[in-house]
Amino acid sequence: MVALNQAVFGAIHRFAGANPLVDVLGIFFAAWLPYFLAAAFLVLVFYQETARRRFYLFAEGALAVILSRGIVTTAIHYFYFHPRPFVFYGFAPLIGESGSSFPSGHMAWFFALAMTIWFTDRRWGWWFLLLTALMGIARIYAGVHWPYDILGGAAIGIASGVFVRWLLRDFRNGLTSAPPSASSRA
Repeated sequence: MVALNQAVFGAIHRFAGANPLVDVLGIFFAAWLPYFLAAAFLVLVFYQETARRRFYLFAEGALAVILSRGIVTTAIHYFYFHPRPFVFYGFAPLIGESGSSFPSGHMAWFFALAMTIWFTDRRWGWWFLLLTALMGIARIYAGVHWPYDILGGAAIGIASGVFVRWLLRDFRNGLTSAPPSASSRA
């Protein structure tokens, strides 16, 4: 497993530093794309039909992110330390990072958000999933994560998004049913 992790890392990261344009793209996807994805999520929230749907989508996304990044990933980092590739191999990464590399907090965060969006709007969801996967590859390219870090963070994010969706199923069902009218309460 370790050999496969290192081999895949080497296959992706070996191109870093060879082409300045590719490095700029790698840095953009690894370090700046998260801000654009967060802003796009807020745009999607804003364009929901009703205030209840806006609140629900924001709350579902926030809970999925808190669970995946704030609780699960942080707990794993607390009990398990895994050095980042640039520390292990002793090179300068394209972007700055510190701390334990497994699992990737970025992947846990953005895959949880992508799942929330995918459940709400499949078209936007596919874009979020694709861009989040590209972010993960770029973070390997930049030298701050191993492939297993990316896969672990993605699994945590996806599982958190699915769990929160399941957990809030009764609230979501209340969004689609009409509130009782005055005559039906009498």
